[in-house]
Amino acid sequence: MEKELKIPKISEDADEADVAEILVSEGDTIEKDQAILTVESDKANVEIPSDFAGKVTKIKVSKGDTVTVGDVVMTVEVGEAESDSEEDDSAKTESDKDAAKEDDSKEEVSAATESKDDDDQDDSDEKETSEKDKKESESADKAKKEAPKEDKSDEKDSNSQDDRETEEDESAEDADQEIPVAPLARKFARELGVSISDVPRSGERLTREDVANYVKELIGKKKEASSEGFSAPSLPDFSRWGETERKPLSGIRKATAKNTLQSWRHIPHVTQNDKANVSGLEAFLEKQNEKSDEKITLTAILLKVSAEALDEFPNFNASIDLQEKEMVYKKYFHIGVAVDTDDGLLLPVIKDVKEKSIAELAKELSDAAEKAREGKLTADEMKGGNFTISNLGGIGGTGFTPVIFPPQVAILGVSRTQTEAVFKDGEFSPQSMLPLSLSYDHRAVDGAGAARFLRWICESLEQPMNLMMH
Repeated sequence: MEKELKIPKISEDADEADVAEILVSEGDTIEKDQAILTVESDKANVEIPSDFAGKVTKIKVSKGDTVTVGDVVMTVEVGEAESDSEEDDSAKTESDKDAAKEDDSKEEVSAATESKDDDDQDDSDEKETSEKDKKESESADKAKKEAPKEDKSDEKDSNSQDDRETEEDESAEDADQEIPVAPLARKFARELGVSISDVPRSGERLTREDVANYVKELIGKKKEASSEGFSAPSLPDFSRWGETERKPLSGIRKATAKNTLQSWRHIPHVTQNDKANVSGLEAFLEKQNEKSDEKITLTAILLKVSAEALDEFPNFNASIDLQEKEMVYKKYFHIGVAVDTDDGLLLPVIKDVKEKSIAELAKELSDAAEKAREGKLTADEMKGGNFTISNLGGIGGTGFTPVIFPPQVAILGVSRTQTEAVFKDGEFSPQSMLPLSLSYDHRAVDGAGAARFLRWICESLEQPMNLMMH
């Protein structure tokens, strides 16, 4: 008997992903819980296991396809044991369906009752409106009979103005007259600025609830577009000016676009720049790497220095909670390191940096970067960071403005070391100067504090022997 393998819930905040790799082939025999494919979601690769054992009869997806929760990716021929299990599941499903039908029935009764109440209310409103109009008409006729003759011209002008206003109101609502609408619904739509003709009806006539549901749907779509970060104006047709090509955004690129846009929208970024004289540090690293098989890099040094700086300046090892109007100070030191891969930027987090030696950090950083480039990082390995380092020195540049990863409040950008003439001990001499750029959240950190934080890092890098004491 054939059974379907479907995409389960991928992660807490992701219901869709791209197929990164298919791990089995048609005709393969698989075991229960065996990984059948890998999907890329929220910058991490996740293995999807099989729910049962059997023989793969059909693979319904290809590498690069986008899948969502519940999509069928494979069919599997299962044995009798799995079939029996399926019958049990089927029975359970039927039971669930019966329960669902019962719930639906109750909901229909409730909905019908509410609809009747709405209709009764609408009829009552119509009756009250009719009686009110009748009384106003009688009062107007009586006033007309009792009014002096000299007031007739004024009355005529007033009636003419009323007629014109009535005609304007009727003209404005001509487009909606063909739609059966409850009075409360028409009033509610007018208050919200909604056109009756745009609102779908749930029954024979349009109700106040229909208007409310339509407005909720509009608000929901606007929020969804905003949260995805793709609510930008539409682009022109570029093909009018030449040849173009379109390619879908990868899972990593979509996550990057969403996260960086939200960061830039909600965080007031300020960037502090400084330079560290790393001439002594370069000589120190050269000697250390000659003695050790494990190469110590500048990024590993920066990890250690940053952890010590976070301990010295607690405001940088914190997050701001505007809802509770509080600062959340963290007592641990987890630092993310941006890794450039063929698919985009990934951010493995090195945990408990302050408690580890520079040699241990160098080894762990090397392993994390390798996993990132091979697409083997898990979602958990990219969570929990308090601070981030983005080192572009291997590529070049003299400075840049890195974007903060919320809920962090700062990120350190590193550019390429430059040889500069520095005035030292009464004369100019060539020195290796390392440009550093610190972007910080101005809601949590002031400019003076950021300048002190970055200067502290620079001075620590200029005293390499002190680093080995931590």
